[in-house]
Amino acid sequence: MYSIDRLFLIDDDNLLHFLMKRMIDKSDRVKETHFFFNGKTAIDNLRLIAGEKDKLPDLIFLDLNMPVMDGWQFLDEFTALSDLFAKKIPIYIVSSSIAAEDILRAKSYEVVNEYIVKPVTKEMLINILEKL
Repeated sequence: MYSIDRLFLIDDDNLLHFLMKRMIDKSDRVKETHFFFNGKTAIDNLRLIAGEKDKLPDLIFLDLNMPVMDGWQFLDEFTALSDLFAKKIPIYIVSSSIAAEDILRAKSYEVVNEYIVKPVTKEMLINILEKL
């Protein structure tokens, strides 16, 4: 029983990829998970599939601090492209930053649903997946 078909995790941390993959797999609520190590590879992928509703993610988990293209740059590009997407894609910021200015800035983006401070627990993941 899947809650969502496709999830994108955009984070440069190998350990987070490993832990999230295990939690996602055990939750049995996500059909497909795609992992990206920076915002650029993720945004390039989204550009390619923008008009294909069945290939777009149902949910994006996004880190803020990454090399190449950080989460802020990703959000700016994503927002600029959002009219091209065949469906609305919710973004959850997953960051180690507890800075109030980061939280406020993230919430200023209409596409950001929630700001989560790492680590993500199994309960948090299930709660998010059940909301969709």
